[in-house]
Amino acid sequence: MQLHDVWFVLIAVLWTGYFFLEGFDFGVGILTKLLARDEPERRVLINTIGPVWDGNEVWLLTAGGATFAAFPAWYATLFSGFYLPLLAILVCLIVRVLAFEYRAKRSDPQWKRNWEHAIFWTSLLPAFLWGVAFANIVHGVKINAAGDYAGNALDLLNPYALLGGLVTLSLFTFHGAVFVALKTVGDIRTRARTLARTLGLVTAALALAFLIWTQTSSGDAWSLAAAVIAVVALIAALAFNQLGREGWAFIFSGVTIVAAVAMLFLALFPDVMPSSLNPAWSLTVSNASSSHYTLKVMTWVAGIMTPVVLIYQSWTYWVFRKRIGVRNIPAH
Repeated sequence: MQLHDVWFVLIAVLWTGYFFLEGFDFGVGILTKLLARDEPERRVLINTIGPVWDGNEVWLLTAGGATFAAFPAWYATLFSGFYLPLLAILVCLIVRVLAFEYRAKRSDPQWKRNWEHAIFWTSLLPAFLWGVAFANIVHGVKINAAGDYAGNALDLLNPYALLGGLVTLSLFTFHGAVFVALKTVGDIRTRARTLARTLGLVTAALALAFLIWTQTSSGDAWSLAAAVIAVVALIAALAFNQLGREGWAFIFSGVTIVAAVAMLFLALFPDVMPSSLNPAWSLTVSNASSSHYTLKVMTWVAGIMTPVVLIYQSWTYWVFRKRIGVRNIPAH
């Protein structure tokens, strides 16, 4: 295995970690409208991710930076061709940060409601748009002989990509509902489990259609194995949720995300962006990568710093592991 192959795997791991972690806090943001019945319950939901949501976004920054450094041609084509959806995601993430930080700065109910609307929409839109983006990457887009994107924004809104967006939206919301059930007590915990059951069934139907489509169009034996794991894990998550075993349900909903993202990258390899105009014009791990020296230096840096980041983030989750409920929300 050459270094550019190693870095393809590492970037896949970074995106997988991002979707696993940011997936449930996108889901929690969406649930502030679907699950919470009043202002104290919305505060409970927001507080479940309060200590960790900003750390989860580090994975996105690292994945983007690693792509830029390891595969500059991939980065250039991706961010120029997908400029509008990626810009929309960036704006959502910025507004989402402001919403989390500013919501409690004033006691005015209208002020809080406005920021709560912002939390909902800036969680829902990225959850959908990430699926659209990655589905297009795997399915192939209009890349010309120069390696440039030759399509337009409307080309990205094809049926396969829209289905991918619905899958990530439903899967992240399900993942968030299971997380809420794991992190809360009282009535909100019970309702989160009930909602997770419905969301899981919707996710299963959408995901099965998307995985079959992906496997049929560009899959191989390895991607098929990952797809099977994703389906089995989702069924297990639903079963444990029904039994009230939230910890196991969360683990298996996470495994579902990991296996689904792995399937996409396995179906993609050795391409990084297939061309739908001519397969010979596709960007691959070899023709889109940086020099061997650059990849070698990056490998040493990643080997030293990655364990530090993982240990610190794991410690954060351990410190804030206890459940919370409405009783923990002070009145003001």
